[in-house]
Amino acid sequence: MELTGAQIICECLVREGVEHFFGIPGGATIPFYDLLPQYPQLKHILVRHEQVAAHAADGYAHEAGVDFPLKMVNEISGRTPQLCRLSPAGPHHVEDLHRAGGIAAVMKEIESVLHTEVPTVTGGTVGENIAAAGVRDRAVILPFAEPHSPRGGLTVLFGSLAPEGAVVKSAAVAPQMMSHRGPARCFDSEDECVEAIMEHHFKEGDVLVLRYEGPRGGPGMPEMLSPTSMISGMGVDDKVALITDGRFSGATRDAAIGHVSPEAAAGGPIAALQDGDEVIIDIANQRLDTALSQGEIEARLAALPDFQPKIDSGYLKRYAQSVTSASRGAVFKD
Repeated sequence: MELTGAQIICECLVREGVEHFFGIPGGATIPFYDLLPQYPQLKHILVRHEQVAAHAADGYAHEAGVDFPLKMVNEISGRTPQLCRLSPAGPHHVEDLHRAGGIAAVMKEIESVLHTEVPTVTGGTVGENIAAAGVRDRAVILPFAEPHSPRGGLTVLFGSLAPEGAVVKSAAVAPQMMSHRGPARCFDSEDECVEAIMEHHFKEGDVLVLRYEGPRGGPGMPEMLSPTSMISGMGVDDKVALITDGRFSGATRDAAIGHVSPEAAAGGPIAALQDGDEVIIDIANQRLDTALSQGEIEARLAALPDFQPKIDSGYLKRYAQSVTSASRGAVFKD
């Protein structure tokens, strides 16, 4: 019988005595993952000290049976300096990084904080893979001892508005917005928020609160690309903050805080906010709060009507009923 490409990979790994391998599920490797039940010798490992996107890491960790609390993102970020600033956070682009040595060169530069013994899909370890790497342009990749920032580019915020956490790309936040207090402007859908931005129904200093767009409320935690793009295009992204229980893309910049958990549809504190309530952002201290007391938050939440799903039939209805919080990776309930 002629072997498929995926079968050849599995056979070679077994023949070479590989027991554990490291990778990210999905993508072009789907046929490979589909075959894993036929090869019990191979164990797919998600290593908990890998720095990946916060809510994706939670989801992968859940499936792998690994504990990955969101606060671990801050712990990792705290010991991992930021050596590159690519657009929109800086002047360089991905092609500049490629010419400067690529991701391997960045990993070589931060080798002292990596777990270089981890096996990879190449058959070698992380350390072996980056052994020959080097930086070719110091304007793009800074030295480990002279970083843009001593901590990484992601920060998880906790507080009265995000008891389970919220995520911000702190590397792309304007200095004047790292600490900000402003009145809330609340919207219960992306469409409402987009319309208000188009009509300029906000002022400098406002905190736009975009809710009911989380895993359950969206449903599916859609990417809030339009509001952030519009704010950036208007040139006010360093004067207005946006917080949401939805998701942001990698192109987001400035004070765009997403993944607020618990989400509004699950009775999270973000649902209690009303126009004019003060929102307090303190990224340096990893806080996202409101001036409301805990008693006021609880009273307002108790007075809210039951959440009505946007879609009341089919798969998305079942998804919304079964999905967990973004802080748990937005996976299905066990």
